[in-house]
Amino acid sequence: MLPVAPSPKPPGQNQARYLDSATLLGPRGEVFIVHQQQVYRLRVTAQGKLILTK
Repeated sequence: MLPVAPSPKPPGQNQARYLDSATLLGPRGEVFIVHQQQVYRLRVTAQGKLILTK
């Protein structure tokens, strides 16, 4: 059984944020993330898993 994320709360200074993957990835199932001037692609695989590639 997978752990359930706690109910979203407004983030405090030292509090991690929780985002639903569908909200993050949108209808295409992917998002591009810029980190330290590098572009990464986060997407859902055919098996429903997440993969991050550079």
